[in-house]
Amino acid sequence: VQLQASGGGLVQAGDSLRLSCAASGRSTYTMGWFRQAPGKEREFVGSIPWLSTIIDIADSVKGRFTISRDNAKNTMYLQMNSLKPEDTAVYYCAASTLWNSRSSDEYDYWGQGTQVTVSS
Repeated sequence: VQLQASGGGLVQAGDSLRLSCAASGRSTYTMGWFRQAPGKEREFVGSIPWLSTIIDIADSVKGRFTISRDNAKNTMYLQMNSLKPEDTAVYYCAASTLWNSRSSDEYDYWGQGTQVTVSS
């Protein structure tokens, strides 16, 4: 499985941004988003299983971020609204054979990351 994240950029606080993660190969994985800010550990953002039955969102972004996927397009999305400067990070998409894991260690495949910068 190869993953390609895109959609990052420089925005102002309060703006919205949508990230995409295109997958090639087998796509019946749970897919997830993680982020890593400079000097910090990689942080779970959210995950969505193959049938989108139970979507898990981190408390730090709940109510502002939503995850969806279009299996016909093998693409996962992260809609980010009301962005804050503390959301600034490199955002990674990943795929796991496990059900909605929050641990980065349990994700087998990773995209290259896309930078999101939120100015105040």
